[in-house]
Amino acid sequence: MIDLYTWPTPNGHKVHIMLEEVGLEYRVIPVNINEGDQFAPEFLAISPNNKMPAMVDQDGPGGKPYSLFESGAILMYLAEKTGKLMPTDVAGRYDVIQWLMFQMGSIGPLLGQAHHFRIYAPEPIPYAVDRYTREAGRLYGVLDRRLAESAFLAGDYSIADIACFPWLRRPERQGQRHEDFPNLKRWFDTIAARPAVERGVAVLAEHQRSGPISAQARENLFGAAQYQKH
Repeated sequence: MIDLYTWPTPNGHKVHIMLEEVGLEYRVIPVNINEGDQFAPEFLAISPNNKMPAMVDQDGPGGKPYSLFESGAILMYLAEKTGKLMPTDVAGRYDVIQWLMFQMGSIGPLLGQAHHFRIYAPEPIPYAVDRYTREAGRLYGVLDRRLAESAFLAGDYSIADIACFPWLRRPERQGQRHEDFPNLKRWFDTIAARPAVERGVAVLAEHQRSGPISAQARENLFGAAQYQKH
């Protein structure tokens, strides 16, 4: 059994989708980041960076509980645990890893900045909005060019695709349109139609945020609470 500490964000959805794809049994433990659950001592014990998702595999290495944080590392662990969605040959494995690192180092952080300055910043900062909107478009272009030559990012469907997909579900938040990137759109629509993906993005969907965030949520997500010693 996997105990999954999560919330319906792109990084949370990565792991929801992966668990649905590989068919492992898991229990969802909501971490309401708007309410500050990420600062609870019991959560920090398994996720010291106060970020979700995190997980505890009750049947980890040696049959003992094993905790893990960072969504990319979780995807790799689950792929190795199940022997699915990650090649075992060196070239195939690193084809997947390099696109996974692209998501972790570029897609997530930079699209996240686009979200922040376009949606969450308390006052508009035109330079930041322009910078991260343009960078989002550049990254969409990188994916589109890759997907012109390959059905999926690393050849076959893999954890690299699972990692990128949730970040591209709301292109309007990044000032983009799928229609402007036809290869990416074909790839996105193919993945979105997978039953396991449909189930994964439905996890905790009732908590999906809509509308402006509260002052307390802003404090927990972006304010001084992030910088206190917990």
